[in-house]
Amino acid sequence: MTEGLRELVDLAAELGDAAAAPGPRSRVELDPEDVGRGLAQLVLTIVELLRQLMERQAIRRMESGTLTDEQEERLGLTFMRLAERMEELRSHFGLTPEDLNLDLGPLGRLM
Repeated sequence: MTEGLRELVDLAAELGDAAAAPGPRSRVELDPEDVGRGLAQLVLTIVELLRQLMERQAIRRMESGTLTDEQEERLGLTFMRLAERMEELRSHFGLTPEDLNLDLGPLGRLM
């Protein structure tokens, strides 16, 4: 067995062990009675992850001086509005910020 394949097999075993381990886990709940909430949780988690990545990139660009004052102002306003809209959507679906921070097992928390 090649070294790369061995590593994949070991990782799969670790993931299986972590999934079977007892303890609280934050996962997307896809209850047949409330599929909309579970889908909203998944979509909002992805949006939040992308928002954080874009925000970090914007900060790097601001620190490097590649943005004009007008661009910095627009970015700040955009991120504030996005945060407000995310709060509205979380509230609408009864989700907390922690609900969007999924447990990825041995990889740790998503955010």
